[in-house]
Amino acid sequence: MDLFEAVLAKHLGRLQLPYIAEHYAELMAQAARESWPHGRFLEHLVAGEVARRDEALIARRVKAARLPGINTLDGFDWSWPKQINRAQVQHLFRLDFLPKHGNVILLGGVGLGKTHLAIALAHTACQQGHTALFTSAVDIVNSLAAAQATGGIKREMARLLKPSLLVIDELGYLPIDKFGADGLFQVISQRYERGSTIITTNRAFKQWPDIFNNDSTLTSAMLDRLLHHAESIVIEGRSYRMRDQPDT
Repeated sequence: MDLFEAVLAKHLGRLQLPYIAEHYAELMAQAARESWPHGRFLEHLVAGEVARRDEALIARRVKAARLPGINTLDGFDWSWPKQINRAQVQHLFRLDFLPKHGNVILLGGVGLGKTHLAIALAHTACQQGHTALFTSAVDIVNSLAAAQATGGIKREMARLLKPSLLVIDELGYLPIDKFGADGLFQVISQRYERGSTIITTNRAFKQWPDIFNNDSTLTSAMLDRLLHHAESIVIEGRSYRMRDQPDT
């Protein structure tokens, strides 16, 4: 490495421009071979650096979202559910509901792809510049209870309220006590018209009081806020995990 390259590498490192530091030599050689004007050479360097930074930002948002995996809409098996509104689901991936602080309810039995779609929506949101957080209803209740015990309830609520998109998975799979019902109500109530929430559940809305400690008043108030700006996707069929079992 000559003196010019050493000084340039030092400056690029200080400016935190790793793409340019790694690729300027090969692009300079290509520019010479193809007689690029100076402006085109500079544009290629800057575009590459911007793309690298965009990829890094997406990676940080995906990591912060705590997704249990990376799912996509392309990976969804449309042939398995007995009933699903494919056009409605595909429209959701335009994410028009996010600027409107709208919500999405994915309702159906186990093993029909509700969580897959919720993860894919959260991942798409991260790719398009939105913050997201994936959690389960039980994890929210447990984290709020732990925070209550240590005096950190405000901090935990702020964590749940901050992202543009909050995914609450598996609502209704396990019973929730009064503290949990009140906590989930506070999360949904305070996110109302401030952020979007996706909920996956195996329970029809009329059964939700059973989830929330048989508190019909709280459940009605929660549904009122949740469904005011919401799309409900109903998925019907047998569990995908039972696909190898014969029908009875």
